[in-house]
Amino acid sequence: MQSVKGPDDRHNERDEGRGTARTGPEADTGPSRRLRPQSLMLTYLGNYVLGRDIAVFSGSFIETFARLGVGEHAVRSTLTRMVGRGLLTRHRDGRRMHFGLTARSAEILRDGEERVWRRGVLDTDWDGTWTVLAFSMPESWQRVRHDLRARLTWAGFGSLGNGMWIAPSRRDVGPITAELGLNGHLKVFSGPAEEPTDVPAMLREAFDLDAVAGGYRAFLDRWDRPDPLPGAPDDLARYLWMTTEWLQLVRDDPRLPVEHLPDGWPAVRGQQVLFELRDRYEDGARRLADAAIESIPVPPPAAPDTAEAG
Repeated sequence: MQSVKGPDDRHNERDEGRGTARTGPEADTGPSRRLRPQSLMLTYLGNYVLGRDIAVFSGSFIETFARLGVGEHAVRSTLTRMVGRGLLTRHRDGRRMHFGLTARSAEILRDGEERVWRRGVLDTDWDGTWTVLAFSMPESWQRVRHDLRARLTWAGFGSLGNGMWIAPSRRDVGPITAELGLNGHLKVFSGPAEEPTDVPAMLREAFDLDAVAGGYRAFLDRWDRPDPLPGAPDDLARYLWMTTEWLQLVRDDPRLPVEHLPDGWPAVRGQQVLFELRDRYEDGARRLADAAIESIPVPPPAAPDTAEAG
């Protein structure tokens, strides 16, 4: 399942990232991606809350995120903003505040689970088809334009400029552009590239593969070693840092057909390391997470149209 909401939330994470310490991986191995509190929060929720029909006590979040170098103020701010964005719901139990998932956040979390653990980093089944999307809209629609670009990037499209975007394989554009009110402003085609198209040059123009490869190599520098992050407090911290970082990498990766990737594509080794370290960290991380969780039972998230009404 492909989430079409998540990129908007990623672009809105800037404020949570400000004022927080550089989180775990940077402490041991030098500069890395900044892992924002909301990104870490979504990883935590996907691993330890999704599918359990519970709402978690705010103090449990604070206790767990202290391991990650995220302070109480940043945790409370992140929870509040996620409520405002329709990603969490509040549940009061006496004087205590608990937070549970919404249909929207459950959809995003299932998409993340699919991308991290079930969808390989290589597209080996490509049939030669490309999806081409072109849009034209009034200059005043800047917010809509921003949202569309974010959603297209999330869905693996790359920009050729002048409102034209491409993606390998046939893509269902309807869910990607839903709710943006763009009927009459989009044109979508699917088919093979024809002569004299220079496909390698087109891909270099649409996708920054050097940046994508650099992200995977930085991941390997941190994690492809006998004892990754020896200064981390425990395996729960390592597991959350690792899976959050990997999810950011695969969301930025357009997952091009294998025949159009450079030799020695570092995502392949990265995925091997991810699975090896999952086997090492997962059980211990879950024991620590479950021991820290105080929760109350809540109904399953409402249907999307109910959860997002208004």
